[in-house]
Amino acid sequence: METIIKNTLCGDIKGLVFEGYNEYRGIKYATAERWKYPTQVTKWDGTYDATEWGACCYQHRAFEDDATVNAFYHNEFRRGLEFTYSEDCLFLNIWTPSEGENHPVAIYIHGGTFTGGSGNESHIKGQEFAKKGIVYATINYRLGPYGFCSHPDLTDENGVCGNFGLFDQQMALKWIKENIKAFGGDPDNITIMGQSAGCMSVDIQLTSDLNKDYFKGAYMMSAATMIRTVNKPMHAKDTKPYWEKVIKEAGVKNMEELRKVDPKTLYYSWLNVYNSYNKLTRMKYTFPVFDPYILREDRISVKNIPDIAYLIGMCSLDMLPPVLRFTDKLWAKTAGKQNKNKCYTYMFDHDLPGDNKRNWHCADMPYAFGNLKTNWRPFTEVDYKIEKEMFESVCAFIKTHNPNNEFVPEWGSDYRKTMTFDNKTTYRNYKLVKLLLHAGRQGPNR
Repeated sequence: METIIKNTLCGDIKGLVFEGYNEYRGIKYATAERWKYPTQVTKWDGTYDATEWGACCYQHRAFEDDATVNAFYHNEFRRGLEFTYSEDCLFLNIWTPSEGENHPVAIYIHGGTFTGGSGNESHIKGQEFAKKGIVYATINYRLGPYGFCSHPDLTDENGVCGNFGLFDQQMALKWIKENIKAFGGDPDNITIMGQSAGCMSVDIQLTSDLNKDYFKGAYMMSAATMIRTVNKPMHAKDTKPYWEKVIKEAGVKNMEELRKVDPKTLYYSWLNVYNSYNKLTRMKYTFPVFDPYILREDRISVKNIPDIAYLIGMCSLDMLPPVLRFTDKLWAKTAGKQNKNKCYTYMFDHDLPGDNKRNWHCADMPYAFGNLKTNWRPFTEVDYKIEKEMFESVCAFIKTHNPNNEFVPEWGSDYRKTMTFDNKTTYRNYKLVKLLLHAGRQGPNR
């Protein structure tokens, strides 16, 4: 396969050449020991080989058959792909146009309840963005007990505890900001993107002073405002009883001993405790917690939405659809009142063909990323029409911070209305009562 060499601030890097775009896989952006904060990679010896995907963090599919344990999402996004797993997982991937400079940049943070996912799943790969003149990057970061353990005994000299995965993300953003010019990207025109837990991560990152003035726009899918309203973080001290149970489950005496157990023992000790909790409450114990640097309690409020452009979307059968629609509208309403930049919202209201799952959490993603061809479903002319409308809208937003384009009706920023992608895409007031009727018929949730 043909390769290409680029010179970066870290040294030379070798990527892959495809028709219309180039691909750089598994770029190591930082290093970190278990429950230590990341150190940025600033130089490597020789030419870095970026022709193979880097490892993603240990998660359920590292130890069990993904096709059995999480069959639905495996079939949608991971079937036929191979992944490697490690705590040494701080890698990112970059897709670039074949030539040119100062292209707009998009950075995607994957979701997965902060316990799963990776940056090279089929639905989020960036070749189609690169073909449209966009430099696109995805990142891997530490997950679950490896990335979000928040036992107070881990508090460092600066008073920071937990959130290792968030600091990984921030380090990746910093690395990309400093190095993306070498890949043909414009470091002053970056859009940050994320879905579900990735959306909550975007919310945190764009609000943090560590990323001040990094972003011109944000594309947030299926969780806008959640971290500021219905899913507010805990304080590390309040998670101590949970992690004490993990210590006991692992058969060790304290956090220092737990730090040394093998990855599988740590995972199943955490998982057994996790499964002993109520489904409605257990996730928060491996979610981000408040800290004085990256997730400050005084900054995460609806009244403090950074003044950049926003594109916010959800599926009509998403997780708790009425709640998500309410939080989307709340974000758009607040941003519209206090910010100069505009906020655009959409609803994906199209049932996917091939089964009776309809339009589930994540169902809009292959359409928005232009990746229907990677999916098994028997898509029809209507599906490809919607894909064109959504993909062109996302590309327009990344390039101009306005999603309007020739393939959709005029799209305003009135919080009461939303662009509704379906058989006949329109910009209209999406009635909350329709979501209430949908609420009991959701498809699978990731």
